[in-house]
Amino acid sequence: MTLLKVQNLRKSFGGLRAVDGLSFQVAQGEVMGLLGPNGSGKTTAMNLISGALRADSGSVLLGADQLVGLPSYKITRLGVARTFQLVRVLGGMTCSENVQAGMAFRRDHSFGQAAQKEALQLLELVGLRHLADTPAGDMTYIDQKRLELARALALKPRLLLLDEWLAGLNPTELQVGIELIRSLRASGLTIILVEHVMDAVRALCDRCVVMLAGAKLAEGPTEQVLSQQDVISAYLGVPYA
Repeated sequence: MTLLKVQNLRKSFGGLRAVDGLSFQVAQGEVMGLLGPNGSGKTTAMNLISGALRADSGSVLLGADQLVGLPSYKITRLGVARTFQLVRVLGGMTCSENVQAGMAFRRDHSFGQAAQKEALQLLELVGLRHLADTPAGDMTYIDQKRLELARALALKPRLLLLDEWLAGLNPTELQVGIELIRSLRASGLTIILVEHVMDAVRALCDRCVVMLAGAKLAEGPTEQVLSQQDVISAYLGVPYA
């Protein structure tokens, strides 16, 4: 069953067309990679889906719900959550408070003791239970990324957008991160993954969409897409040919 359907999505900034007629679909329970070189439009596409930016034209359907034109908080309540390429945490609040803040923006708002209990469960899931009372601003960059994921999961999303969430992890942390994303998929969550770590892409993604200069360059099963000569030339580079 198709959960997300993007059709002819376009966004320009002055004379720069950052997303140019992008179309793809994501099935329920799928992990799809959104790949491409820096500046290809991946993060802009994520911003359009999540409502952080408004599309110039095109359509984004989550189930039967049209997302284009809706403010980001309404898109969140419909079931879209995301992490950011540049981590955004509430530095003056504890880990637990950061996660509880996310719960206030979902349809079934959660507060008080119930929210505290759920926050601790989510922090346990991402490996941060021992830092529950630590101010987010005092944490390492990697732990802040884990916290941002826990806060996104607190929204109980149907669709999770991960923008380079695995970037910057050491080999051990990378394997832990891959297993965590696998566990989220096993729970039924649908994920779009923007990532440059090819080991993670190959391990996690059923299919990939590759972007170049705002447009779709290739789409299909991961290994098939990554072996295409135009993708290798435009994204992976000549040494991988």
